Amino acid sequence: MTNLRGEPAHVGRFCGSNIHEITPEGVAFYSDALDDTHANYERWAPPLLHHSECYAFLGDWYLKNIFGNLHAQQDWELFAPIRVGSRVRSVSTITDRYQKRGRLYVVNETDLFDADDSRLLVRGRTHQSFLPEKTAPAEDSGFVVDEKTAKKKETRPPFPSAEGPDLVSFEKLVDERRCWMFSGPEANYHTNREQAVKLGFPNIVVQGMMTSCFVSQVMHESFGEGWLCGGKMSLKLTNVLWVDERVVSRGKVRDEVAEGTATRVHCDVWVEKDDGTRVALGTASALRT
Repeated sequence: MTNLRGEPAHVGRFCGSNIHEITPEGVAFYSDALDDTHANYERWAPPLLHHSECYAFLGDWYLKNIFGNLHAQQDWELFAPIRVGSRVRSVSTITDRYQKRGRLYVVNETDLFDADDSRLLVRGRTHQSFLPEKTAPAEDSGFVVDEKTAKKKETRPPFPSAEGPDLVSFEKLVDERRCWMFSGPEANYHTNREQAVKLGFPNIVVQGMMTSCFVSQVMHESFGEGWLCGGKMSLKLTNVLWVDERVVSRGKVRDEVAEGTATRVHCDVWVEKDDGTRVALGTASALRT
């Protein structure tokens, strides 16, 4: 179904739905791929286990020109833990479209429900940016984005602005194996250099969802169930992360605000390369009872 103007990727479009079994094997695969282990995973799955469910419905919300497309922002809201052994149902919908700095943006919201009692468990909003037409490659490099042009981004305000305690941090090497486990098994620009070149990039582009999973690990380790039940995250993906680069995910407490009988702890969170380049930054919060 389309709207009256005939635009397939319109706000309100239902993109699809799937049912998934939450198995110990699936949890183990995620833990291996992300190097993310937690005592909670015996009972509950990682909250972003189905991090890329929105991409199961690409034909229903991606724009026609995928040359040079990039993941621009990722938001997460966590409402309840995902129980190992349960079934979940996904529902994918286009919730927004906008233009900024010469790019077109489509926002996909994918909700994850408990398939048996219909409880809302996790909500993800993915802001994907597209070029309005096949743009000429960057000067000299032959690519839309490469390491040189990626470093020419506008200067951002100092970050983090938080002055509270540091959260636990995690260092990761994002090699080809990790990319394949996270974004495979098919060949695409997140797993295969040839496919990356076809879309205007000189090397494998690490999937933006992976950095949001790194931040989720920081928040889960720091706040436990307070992250699984009430966690929130909003990340701007500010620079390209290439295969075989090393990153550190970090967080810092900004403030604490009463929320009912609990306290919501607001944090600045970010993921940076060895040279200090930020590939993702934003805010996250969790409950402390």
